[in-house]
Amino acid sequence: MRKRRTIPAKPMAVLAAIALPLSSAAAVYAAAPGEPSRARALHRLYTPPGATDSYRQVTRLVRYGEPDAAAGVLAMVRTPHAIWFGDETPEEVERLVRRTTWSATRRGRVPVLALYNTPGRDCGSYSAGGARNTAEYQEWIDAVARGIGRRRALIVLEPDSLALLPSDCGPERGAADARDEDLGEEFGEEFAAEPDGGAPESGAGSDDDAFDSRLFGAGAEVLGGALAGIEAQAEAQAHARVAGQAAGHLAAQVRPRAGAPGDIDPVTDLPEEEPTAAPTEPVAPTTTPPGQPAGEPADGTADTPTGNPTSNPSDQQPTGNATAPATNTPRKPPVLTPAERRLRTAARYHEIDYAVRTLEPLPGTKVYLDAGHPAWHSVNNIVSRLLHGGVDHATGFSINVSHYQTDEDNVWYGRLISSCLAYVADGGDQADCPNQRWPRLSAERWLELNALLDPDEMKHFITDTSRNGRGPWLPRAGSHADPQSWCNPPGRGLGARPTTKTGDPLHDAALWVKTPGESDGQCLRGTAGPQDPERGSVDPEAGGWFPEQALELVRNAQPSL
Repeated sequence: MRKRRTIPAKPMAVLAAIALPLSSAAAVYAAAPGEPSRARALHRLYTPPGATDSYRQVTRLVRYGEPDAAAGVLAMVRTPHAIWFGDETPEEVERLVRRTTWSATRRGRVPVLALYNTPGRDCGSYSAGGARNTAEYQEWIDAVARGIGRRRALIVLEPDSLALLPSDCGPERGAADARDEDLGEEFGEEFAAEPDGGAPESGAGSDDDAFDSRLFGAGAEVLGGALAGIEAQAEAQAHARVAGQAAGHLAAQVRPRAGAPGDIDPVTDLPEEEPTAAPTEPVAPTTTPPGQPAGEPADGTADTPTGNPTSNPSDQQPTGNATAPATNTPRKPPVLTPAERRLRTAARYHEIDYAVRTLEPLPGTKVYLDAGHPAWHSVNNIVSRLLHGGVDHATGFSINVSHYQTDEDNVWYGRLISSCLAYVADGGDQADCPNQRWPRLSAERWLELNALLDPDEMKHFITDTSRNGRGPWLPRAGSHADPQSWCNPPGRGLGARPTTKTGDPLHDAALWVKTPGESDGQCLRGTAGPQDPERGSVDPEAGGWFPEQALELVRNAQPSL
């Protein structure tokens, strides 16, 4: 007969803590020594329901005599983090966003909403999905706005949407076809592609950026009318071309809205709102919410992404639809001509700009656009993309979402971007701005001479500190054909606890945008799989709970839990 295992009293106390209200999370950290300012700020951020599998892990750890590990995982799950929305219908997302913002308002907290539904997201790879076209995306954004209403919210808008544009997608950047001539006839000679159809350089002033500027500047009539017809034709042609290729290839695929950014700080200034009809409390869904990409070059240093995105869904949040299922290898993106990539890039800019102009004017909302991370694009390049995406109408931008770059590097990158944006707004050329690869003293000297230093007139930023406590993973040279350093890297740790009190007037908040403990995908690192050669096991699908990684993050947390 099997002997029944007796659970000691101390683990039972840990297990009983699971039943405490989620609102007690802030109190746990308020008692932590050495971080009084963070503790005071922490209570202002909302903690959504945790993943069911995370609580199962806590229970198992208690049952098998590891109360300290169980307490650590529980503390991690109960730390405020973002709620991800994407792939829901407009009706679903309106209802779920209303529930989330109302639940946070009742608790006197501010929710962080990560919106992830732009057409053609993640280059059709691990986190493929999103709205089918721009009109559908705009309808979805309108629904999000209705769901927020006058309540507070911090919006992390479309991670990787600007750092991983459609023009960055896929290795095939071959010669332009006859459609480039069609573009020239439709929009004039300046819209025709380069004769060689080659890849642009990644710095500021690239041919792709110039094309995007002219096309985006053509205005609503082009983007909402003629371009929509060309986009539909391009999508049909893309579908026809890939019909004979591997199953599952998708062709993702264009109304401006006036508005001005709000002047109210949703964290400190807005009074509480009582809705006319309080929705019911959100319940843990049975589906997995959208993923979050982080396409990054294999070496983590080049300006131009290689299309190796990570898939980081936030599990067990109040979303309505499941993500597209992950596979052992990234989905092969649809084959697009250079002209199609440019059209879709112009549409992407239009979509992000529309979202900013729709959400930022809400009285309690701040919107932050995607700015990648400091080991990816240069300051000059990402500033160009932010301007195209409408950062002028937003509160600012987000850095390091789902990545592992250090706080020091992220904050310096943010300061350089904010300073360059101010310099450009004053008539300067972004190509003249210092980037993160300049010697620090030279860059600081340039800032003293050229940059606006009034934080109230500059764009602010937020950083993701959910998994950067030990910085980025540096695999051994030659250890893997494709190290995929962004994908479930070993030995990483939780970073700084979420706070809106950073001590830096440009740095609005350090947030846990990516939900720690969830898998980035089934990482193969250049092998045929199915095992992750770095870990010797099959990683969970994107967004699945990864118990081994969760324990790594807790045990390597910096500062410790």
